[in-house]
Amino acid sequence: MEKKKGLNTRSVHDGELIDDLYEGAVSPIYLSTAYNYSEGDDDKYPRYFNTPNQLALSNKIASLENCEKGLVFGSGIAAIFASMFSFLKSGDHVVFQSSLYGGTINMVVKEFKKFNIEYSLVESLEINDYQKEIKSNTKIIYVETPSNPLLQVIDLKEVSVLAKKHKLLSIIDNTFASPINQNPSDFGIDIVVHSATKYLGGHSDILAGAIASSKTIIDKIVSSSINYGGNLSEHTVWLLERSMKTLCIRVNAQSENALRIANFLEKNKNVSIVNYPGLQSHPQYDLSKKQMRGFGGMLSFALKDEKKVNQFTRFLKIIKPAGSLGGVESTITSPALTSHAKISKEQREKFGISEGLLRFSVGIEDYQDLEDDLTQAFNKI
Repeated sequence: MEKKKGLNTRSVHDGELIDDLYEGAVSPIYLSTAYNYSEGDDDKYPRYFNTPNQLALSNKIASLENCEKGLVFGSGIAAIFASMFSFLKSGDHVVFQSSLYGGTINMVVKEFKKFNIEYSLVESLEINDYQKEIKSNTKIIYVETPSNPLLQVIDLKEVSVLAKKHKLLSIIDNTFASPINQNPSDFGIDIVVHSATKYLGGHSDILAGAIASSKTIIDKIVSSSINYGGNLSEHTVWLLERSMKTLCIRVNAQSENALRIANFLEKNKNVSIVNYPGLQSHPQYDLSKKQMRGFGGMLSFALKDEKKVNQFTRFLKIIKPAGSLGGVESTITSPALTSHAKISKEQREKFGISEGLLRFSVGIEDYQDLEDDLTQAFNKI
């Protein structure tokens, strides 16, 4: 049996296309939307998810997630939609962790009722509370860990065991951890979803989504997704494959910075709470150590004085106020104004997202420069 290559090596080499014509060092790009067909071969077409660059990138993602097959989409929400609606029909029911990306919650609240699909939002991280929500028509359990923006961590093995017990599909949004820090398939999770806009792209210039799973499940998702039209353009596919070559280096640097920043913020008198799975004060610290290789580049913290949130972010000089995350540059945002703006204030408060909460995507800058930037902003408020 061939020895499995390391994450850095897989990030660089797995899923690359070989340039047989000119022997270039990087994958060639095939921009064609029309290919010759022959009897017995798949008809290549971008919307069918089977062009050379699409397949190559999908293989890289599958390799990093320890899965059989991967799939890439035009956005993270397209990947999330496809992962569920490829298996759901009218009258079905889904159990969701409540502390999810706001765009996912918004999609569920706004779209599910159009298709007569029921759902439950579980505020707890205790697996027994998910068990209580399972009905005869339940088809899927959907979780996100660490969650956006409170960095809550749920036990993936327990989720997997519960799903298999009731013959349900288990789906996880693994965006915050990235494949570098966490591989949910190793714990038995069926489908791993990413907003590839974030860490996989890593430079705040690519919009994409990704799924990794078994061959059987991916083939099922493809058969439905052909009808949804959520494929990724060939040029963006090529850019994403290029960007992912540095994924391991970037994420490790971001994780190292984030742990130091979290410890720094926890001691600051202006901060009421810091949410980061790598802190010993985190409620799921021991679980995080068990199922994550690193704690990631994402954290959130709340200012004691909620009215000073906008003032604080304006004073920052290096850390950029921006709505997305996962780039090489450090960014900070108010979830109430960005990722969770589409859900009501009452819902946000119910989920524990206060007006004073700030989500911090830690970049690869020199740590001391980031600490100095935070310090001068704190001093001014």
